Amino acid sequence: MPYAELHCHSYYSFHDGASSLEELLTQAKELGYQALALTDHDNLCGAMRFAQVTHSLDIQGIIGAEVTLKGGYHLTLLARDSTGYRNLCRLITAAHNSGERNNPELDPCQLPEQAAGLIVLSGCPRSELAQLIDGSRQAEARALVRQYLEWFGWENYYLEVQQNLVHGDTSRNRALAALAQEMGVRMAATGNVHYHIRERHQLQDCLVAIRHCRNLEETHRERRANSEFYLRPVKELDTLFQEYPEALTNTLAIANRCTLDLTRDLCYIFPDYPAPEGETPESYLEKLCSEAAVRRYGAITPEVSARLEQEFGLVRKFKLAGFLLMYHEVIKLGREVMLEQGLSDPSLALEENPPGRGRGSSVSLLIGYLIGLSHIDPLKYNLSLERFLPSDTMSTVPDIDLDFPRSIREDLILRTHQRWGWEHAVLTGTIATYMVKGAVRDLGKALGLPEEEVDQLSRQVDWGSAKGLKDQMQKSPQFQSKIDTPVWRDLIRLAWELDGFPKYLGQHPGGMVLSSTPLIDIVPVQRGAIDGRYVCQWDKDSIDDAGFVKIDFLALGALSQMQEALELIHRHTGKRIDISRINFEDTAVYDMLGGGDTIGIFQVESAPRRSQRRPPPSFLVYTAIMSTL
Repeated sequence: MPYAELHCHSYYSFHDGASSLEELLTQAKELGYQALALTDHDNLCGAMRFAQVTHSLDIQGIIGAEVTLKGGYHLTLLARDSTGYRNLCRLITAAHNSGERNNPELDPCQLPEQAAGLIVLSGCPRSELAQLIDGSRQAEARALVRQYLEWFGWENYYLEVQQNLVHGDTSRNRALAALAQEMGVRMAATGNVHYHIRERHQLQDCLVAIRHCRNLEETHRERRANSEFYLRPVKELDTLFQEYPEALTNTLAIANRCTLDLTRDLCYIFPDYPAPEGETPESYLEKLCSEAAVRRYGAITPEVSARLEQEFGLVRKFKLAGFLLMYHEVIKLGREVMLEQGLSDPSLALEENPPGRGRGSSVSLLIGYLIGLSHIDPLKYNLSLERFLPSDTMSTVPDIDLDFPRSIREDLILRTHQRWGWEHAVLTGTIATYMVKGAVRDLGKALGLPEEEVDQLSRQVDWGSAKGLKDQMQKSPQFQSKIDTPVWRDLIRLAWELDGFPKYLGQHPGGMVLSSTPLIDIVPVQRGAIDGRYVCQWDKDSIDDAGFVKIDFLALGALSQMQEALELIHRHTGKRIDISRINFEDTAVYDMLGGGDTIGIFQVESAPRRSQRRPPPSFLVYTAIMSTL
């Protein structure tokens, strides 16, 4: 009998799921499953990657989540289409932003407002319905089912039955079947999968212990009762659900209705810029550049005119006017922060003292030089445009990294949230992953190994993959003899399995995503660790795959020092230094760099650089330019 697994946790159910997306999908494919749903706890961190892997393996992927309701109850939600996906993102966002930051809980009253496009399964043994059934509260169970039928409709609500050979599963399923027959509701069988093969249950036990900051002996109640939460062969499912064959066939009916393709159906809209009345984004950008060109060059020379015409042609071809004006807006916000902090003079034009420093190939753009994205004159240094803005085709959005003084970045991030609203401007998520040191510390504690020895081993091992733990222990006289001893042997094996697993969702220090449509329709957004910040549940790779526009607000202490130095010079001499026009042939600078006197100078302050007395001239030129960016 064909089957679709509709309740599955990957390692993005942080410290609960014990298999990667690739492991789960490959195993499902080998078992002949028609489809697999990803239903991680209260997040869609792995959704984009999941969608891509399903394409590569030619298996249907269904995007969903196991959402935590108020009271700690679980509910399984599956996105049927793009509308359902949008509502799923909004519900997860609401769950994360209504309660404590690390304890998402969704008020069920918000479900009917976001019901369109969703299929609901009543949930695992921790669901409200299962708890009512287990407590023999039949009248309340009927009322709850009627409530969900009213919210979602008969065609979108199923009673979820699971058989993991845990005490209570059989009696609960029979009670759910009786309730389904009484109320005319359909059932769906799910596996509540937490790992792709049975052998991975030991790692899952350790992950649960790690989540509770205790060892295995202390977490018997928190851990799963057995090792039956794996992807089963369909013949085993036939046996387990032989009393409810329709619950298995219904999984295919549900899968056939889930047509969402996340790689195709995202509703992200490239950020646009509201140009002043009477202007288009293109005409307004050209106006800004023409005015700045007169200030920078004294007049629009033939050379300036030719380069601008070339760049404007490419901007129109690739529709980048709104994109560049958005960056210009960020620079203006940064200037506001600088003025508030007394780091700039309001009488200066923006391009004379912009708050950020462009880096990389983006400094070749004359438009960027004129609207405050760079301090480098691309005409003076004959910088080629082709690498940043190719003339033939553009497969991805141009990447412009901006360095800011450390003192203004924090306020600039908050100002950006305020300018566009946190639903349209959020920080990029980051996924911290396990490497050898973290694996040793966390697994060692979970396994109950002596704390002092675990601490010593975690300090001795080099940074790198946890798969290399055995080799590193062989190099240590203290731990070499422990490699084949009980428990330590488990540590080595489990560290190999844990390598690269996500630990938690963090926030990028300065990567901002902007959108013309609400981002909470595309990816869930939650509060960051710092008050006033908001972070989306996708990391930079998923954001790139989705085609989002991301601005990196990078902070450099050297820029803070430079800005302070410029203000001190102005305070004592009355002169303002335009560092975009400093002399790159100043021999005193080269003497300083050649002598290794580079403490505090970005990219050339490391000990190896300072030990290179009198480096070659080509290196001196490079470092002189980089020190001014």
